[in-house]
Amino acid sequence: MGAENSINISLVAEKLFSVGGGYNVTNAMMTTWIIMFLLVALSFLITRKLTLVPGYLQSIGEIIVEGLWNLFESVMHDKTKIFFPLLSTYFIYIISLNWVELLPGVGTIGLEKLEEGHKVFIPMFRPGTADLNTTLALALIAVVLIQYYGLKMLGASYLKKFFNFKNPIMFFVGLLDLLSEFTKIISFSFRLFGNIFAGDVLLTVIAFLMPLFAPLPFLGLELFVGFIQAVVFSMLTSVFLSVATTKTEH
Repeated sequence: MGAENSINISLVAEKLFSVGGGYNVTNAMMTTWIIMFLLVALSFLITRKLTLVPGYLQSIGEIIVEGLWNLFESVMHDKTKIFFPLLSTYFIYIISLNWVELLPGVGTIGLEKLEEGHKVFIPMFRPGTADLNTTLALALIAVVLIQYYGLKMLGASYLKKFFNFKNPIMFFVGLLDLLSEFTKIISFSFRLFGNIFAGDVLLTVIAFLMPLFAPLPFLGLELFVGFIQAVVFSMLTSVFLSVATTKTEH
């Protein structure tokens, strides 16, 4: 959908340009690259001069790390030190991609292209988690790592919960458990994508119809939704990791 003086809402991330013989760069990829660069730069600034008397940036970093540690420790307990780098990276990365939709210019600054005789507005920036490719990649990484750590920490006994040939009922339950491992990919990716994409569309429509003060309440709502979705994704990952690395009898 798109015409002059109208908004363009696309379920997929819009192509901005191509590089390297046909490699398409989308607005979601552009936003994701910027966020990754900023996170790496911020991490460097916080950790380059660590002192016993922390400065402003180090204090903020320590508060975030301590808060995340306490959050995941409530689920992982003694396994927190093993999985904390993964889980905290998930949380910080996802919440950054979620909250980028609240920044001025995201969804409103872009290019006009002519498609089928109509001018279509293509936003320059789109939240990375409003692209199903991003959320699907995050989900695949999480599920693969869950299986990897389950096998690494429990060995062949990890497979017993999926393949139990001694009891027909437990064999059927094991197959259901195996199927549920694949459905985690769908639930992870579509939950995050659906909530952020819906919020992005909502903010775009409200800003188009009533650009002055009407979007303010919705900005607060999306601030909350972005935080909750980051918590849900990282906490579910921690729960699944905890279950996968715990012996069945426990």
